Amino acid sequence: MALALGRRLHLLMVLLLAGTCVAPPPPQFSPSEATVDGVMAIYNFGDSISDTGSLLREGDTGMLRYTTRLPYGVTIGRPTGRCSDGFLMIDVLAKDLGLPLLNPYLDRRADFTHGVNFAVAGATALSTTALANRGISVPHTNSSLGVQLGWFKQFMSSTTNSPRDIRKKLASSLVMLGEIGGNDYNYVFLQPRRTSDRYDPISNATRSAESLARALSLVPEVVQTIAGAAKEVLDMGATRVVIPGNFPIGCMPSYLSAATASNPASLRDSYGCLVSFNLLARAHNERLQRAVAELRRSYPDATVAYADYFAAYLEILGHAPRFGFEGGAALRRACCGAGGGAYNFESNRLCGAPGTTACADPSGRPSWDGIHLTQHGYRIMAELLYRRGLACPVAVKLPGQKPCPPVS
Repeated sequence: MALALGRRLHLLMVLLLAGTCVAPPPPQFSPSEATVDGVMAIYNFGDSISDTGSLLREGDTGMLRYTTRLPYGVTIGRPTGRCSDGFLMIDVLAKDLGLPLLNPYLDRRADFTHGVNFAVAGATALSTTALANRGISVPHTNSSLGVQLGWFKQFMSSTTNSPRDIRKKLASSLVMLGEIGGNDYNYVFLQPRRTSDRYDPISNATRSAESLARALSLVPEVVQTIAGAAKEVLDMGATRVVIPGNFPIGCMPSYLSAATASNPASLRDSYGCLVSFNLLARAHNERLQRAVAELRRSYPDATVAYADYFAAYLEILGHAPRFGFEGGAALRRACCGAGGGAYNFESNRLCGAPGTTACADPSGRPSWDGIHLTQHGYRIMAELLYRRGLACPVAVKLPGQKPCPPVS
């Protein structure tokens, strides 16, 4: 994509680090009188898909300052600290389990009785050092999965008296390990290339097979890091762990907009999504599923589930009216953004910036800002994953839940 360096930097910050919303504490769902399936707490790791305020507390909002105000949170009346018009998948899951919403770990004054959210927007699976050694820079946060895992261990040690107490606590908890890892690849795509002693303005993400190969080369290490973190929490006593895969990123308005600007003839699939990006997501997901299967064999007394974000989002695209979404081109158009056109996304004018507008009914669109989903999108994702058999084997039993097929 023929973007100027300034626009590339906008794209880097927007695509990867969106999720730094800030606001007063969000209105709580009303938890049930009793928890569900014996789950008393949720411990969540991840990036902007589930961050509820940690990156904000690290002190970096930068160009994303517009996400701290309406229209973010418009569906529930005010900004909530989540980058959507409302709540996220992790919120829906907490509600379904009869638990309060998870507070971000870096809000040290928060109540963590029923779990902690360690997720940080822009976080990577690999450490910033490991990525730097490969020539990949990571701006804004060093709170990688390893850092989040360290916080988790510190929290467990400070709130219990012994490893035995930790095991007892985790026996009645659900651990959500991701989604994480997508940013490791995104940073590769958005590294500037030098050509004739100057930076090449053409987007690596859509024009460079070399960059795709470089991102693919990260897959084994990224997946190994996620599996290693899962092994550590299982060794500590976790009995129910959910490990999500990556979204079909080639279906997101932000990526579609970038590809259209640089190469309108980019290969698309039957959903209108970019084949090259989705091949990378599939490679990550397939290797991650093999790692999850190995974890199941190593920990037969625990439930280790794979949450298929890829399949769930394609289900939304394939049956949009059934789920209450507009059909046709609206499926690939951000509700809130700028530029109109096919995707309503401009990398230097994120939702909330001057000149941007929001659609009248966010629930009609899967995409809120071109990067993150609407509250309705997240609700349907959660429904498909945790009630309709796309997170298997079943880690928590919910009313009306469709059984999973047998897994190895």
